[in-house]
Amino acid sequence: MKKIEPIPPSLPPLTKGDFYLEDEEILSGLLINGGDQSYLDAKNMVLRESHVRKLTMQKTVLRHFECSNVIFEKCDFSNLEWIGGSFHQVVFHQCKLTGTNFAESYLRDCTFTDCIASMASFSSTNLKAVSFDHCQLEDSEFYEVTWKNLFLSDNQLTGSNWFRTSLKGLDFTTNFFTAIALSQDYLAGLIVNQEQALVIAQALGLQIKD
Repeated sequence: MKKIEPIPPSLPPLTKGDFYLEDEEILSGLLINGGDQSYLDAKNMVLRESHVRKLTMQKTVLRHFECSNVIFEKCDFSNLEWIGGSFHQVVFHQCKLTGTNFAESYLRDCTFTDCIASMASFSSTNLKAVSFDHCQLEDSEFYEVTWKNLFLSDNQLTGSNWFRTSLKGLDFTTNFFTAIALSQDYLAGLIVNQEQALVIAQALGLQIKD
């Protein structure tokens, strides 16, 4: 996975009044530091080669959003609607993604580290070379996901939904869950540890005797 280098510090930080969400807007080479763009609606926005820190966009709706070579750091995107977006070489680091909706989006070469993403939705997404590391993904949705090179490391997955997603080759062993929703017909090839196997067996209705 290609490492995304931070934007050079020579770029001037934007103030809260310098950044607006507008339809058809193309933004490139920015250092966005702070600001609140919550409860807004924009479509066909493009953001490229930028570093975004501590931006708040709660319950914002971004339709057909395109994002490439961007670092999001310590941003609050709770309940943001990113349905049908395109993300290429994007890093989410220590972001709040509670209830964020990525449904039907395309993510390639993307990394999520130390993020709170409980109840986030990745349903019907296409994930290629995507990693989740030390993220809270409780009650998250991974329904009907198409993936290749998906990496999960030290995440909280309790209550997550993986129905109708092929799990062949996916490694859950370093992650934690006490309950999880999986489709029995899609389980073949999933890599789990012994404790996880017991949780999955019980979820499928098996009675296990000591």
